[in-house]
Amino acid sequence: MRDDPSFVEQIHSDLQDVQWPAPEEIRSRARRRSQRRIIVATVVLTLVGASAVAVAAPRQSSPPAPPAASPTRHEITTDALLQPADLPQPADVQLSQSGLGEPVLLDHLLGACRTSQGRSEGWQPSILSRSQTLLRVHPPGPRTEGDDLVAQDLFRLVPEAATQLFTGLDDLIAPCAEWRSVGQMDTAGVISTVFAVHRWAVTQRGFAGDDAAILRDSLTAASDVKTGQKHGEDPAPVLLAIVRVGDLVSVLRLGYDGTEAELVRLAVAAAARMCAAANPPC
Repeated sequence: MRDDPSFVEQIHSDLQDVQWPAPEEIRSRARRRSQRRIIVATVVLTLVGASAVAVAAPRQSSPPAPPAASPTRHEITTDALLQPADLPQPADVQLSQSGLGEPVLLDHLLGACRTSQGRSEGWQPSILSRSQTLLRVHPPGPRTEGDDLVAQDLFRLVPEAATQLFTGLDDLIAPCAEWRSVGQMDTAGVISTVFAVHRWAVTQRGFAGDDAAILRDSLTAASDVKTGQKHGEDPAPVLLAIVRVGDLVSVLRLGYDGTEAELVRLAVAAAARMCAAANPPC
């Protein structure tokens, strides 16, 4: 998770003559390096009672038992994730490994923006996580990045950390309201230094679960540092949704053709799926 990708990789869809790894591929590589498979075991508690000796005494009614407390949920099962039926088009599920102690990473470049200013990345730690990608139904054969419909990371946090993620969101992105990122671009074998401007903002709040927010990165196309020449048009904003239900937090990222309205709808569906697995449940 420490190999911060160049900002150029975020805007490759608008620079057809430039070759670089796709952003989702970078996230997948980073996740594979850092995630570890975990097995959540069920612990069985056996109550051993001592034998009681009956005595000659009047039988008394036992006091009513107190209501059983709801069991604390720990593992994250796949039914707490979005399902293909939640999407408006046919989808396949590609599950990744579960994670232990992963940070709730919102966006690599947001983290790079903060660390470039001498700040911490600011990610909240999680206890457990599970991630998946829902893919467009595809005939047999190689898949392309355009098959990605939505990527979801679902985290279980200490309740205070889950709440803090939302109360501290404005402070998290404030240093990156406008950030000039500089990097290298290879165009037909010619290396040039280019820059792009990223502007992070929260555009919607409170539309799902206990807390929810849409985070948008409006970015410019790469421009040559020396000449100012712009390479193509500004790409579509990068969007992600964050939704909390109890101690669970889900981060959703759409494919390239997704809209903010669609992301809000999927966040509402994700919150409904999270309800039964959250502490406390809905």
